[in-house]
Amino acid sequence: MSTDTPVETDVDPTARLEEEGEVAADYLEELLDIADLDGDIDIDVRHGRASVEIVADEQDSLKQLVGGDGEVLEALQELTRLAVQARTGERSRLMLDIAGFRATRREELAQVATQAVEQVKSTGQELELEPLNAFERKVVHDVVAAAGLMSDSRGVEPQRYVVVQPAAQDS
Repeated sequence: MSTDTPVETDVDPTARLEEEGEVAADYLEELLDIADLDGDIDIDVRHGRASVEIVADEQDSLKQLVGGDGEVLEALQELTRLAVQARTGERSRLMLDIAGFRATRREELAQVATQAVEQVKSTGQELELEPLNAFERKVVHDVVAAAGLMSDSRGVEPQRYVVVQPAAQDS
């Protein structure tokens, strides 16, 4: 089978993700300069994604980049992904965290999901959670799956939510 366009087969996926992180860091450095905010940028590759975090000695100084419920953070993540795509030509799944907001939220959601799992196991009834964004739903789905139960997302953005369900019965 031949094609007219060459296919790159020896591109290291980790190197590509590190490049995404570098492009994102450059973009975010410019943003911090424009906003006159101090912050350091940490780049990593986690769970098959480029991961970039903005940290500062005074984390409170970065709260305006997070927003009340992370809505500014979500918007900045999308803008950063678009900047990476414009530079690399590849769609980015980059994860952005600012001042540890996502890390803290991940812990909170893991607790919510664990409580939901316990309730579903004790009642045998499915349980609907409050609407969550895509990042938050992913955290909940992961915790539910690790507990051996099932879950799915229902509804339409921005009111999309997770339903935790009992494990499938083996009959």
